[in-house]
Amino acid sequence: MSYANVTLKRRVVWETMRRDAWWRQPLFVFLGLSTFLVYSTWAAFQGTHYWLGQNGENYLSPLYSPEIFGGSPHAILGLKPNWWPPWLAFSPALLILWAPAGFRLTCYYYRGAYYKAFWADPPACAVGEPRKSYLGENSFPLIMQNIHRYFLYLAVLFLLILAHDAWKAMWFAEASGAKHFGIRVGTIVLSLNVILLSGYTLGCHSLRHLIGGSRDEISKSPVCAKGYSCVSCLNRRHMLWAWLSLFWVGFTDLYVRLCSMGVWHDWKIL
Repeated sequence: MSYANVTLKRRVVWETMRRDAWWRQPLFVFLGLSTFLVYSTWAAFQGTHYWLGQNGENYLSPLYSPEIFGGSPHAILGLKPNWWPPWLAFSPALLILWAPAGFRLTCYYYRGAYYKAFWADPPACAVGEPRKSYLGENSFPLIMQNIHRYFLYLAVLFLLILAHDAWKAMWFAEASGAKHFGIRVGTIVLSLNVILLSGYTLGCHSLRHLIGGSRDEISKSPVCAKGYSCVSCLNRRHMLWAWLSLFWVGFTDLYVRLCSMGVWHDWKIL
């Protein structure tokens, strides 16, 4: 049997033989994530118009929930703490956003998405990238991606908190102090936010592994098999859940913000 030594030429940056528009998906990811990052950063530093209670509503933006310290009725521990640095603008969102942000940044889908879109690692399959070596996620800072499952625990806790916020939003205060159940556009917006975040969080790869990854024959445990099947069903559309939930979190904050500013009116349905 004869052998031949073949030397493959390394592609230079962006070099490829692909004829399709391979750059389209990384570009859309870059624009989509950049838009959300700019808006959410701006909204987080505002510290105002993140809740609505003008006409009996009880709305709180998901970017500010849970509100540990703050100036709204939702604040758990009262106003701005004394230990807050005077040189840093105070916003309740800055105390809690690290948790959902950490869950998104370490998400298996988002890793592949922003590695391609922001770092060109690689830009796309069979496209030249701007580096000569592959370090993987075994060194700092990317080794921190391995704590994704711990952020999952926090994300599930946040789901419960946001679900409670959506439930409270369905009870409107009257002038007498009593509360009545009702449905408005705002309650639908907050409820959809919980549903979409649940689809994204409960379809997480780490949750799928936690439920069935340690079992050789998951069929022998009916409860685990059913849970594994449900998570797998959501996981098949993980990318779709990721983008829908990301967009809706930003829109929910925008809705509460504009209603609080008087730009939009929260229409009553029921």
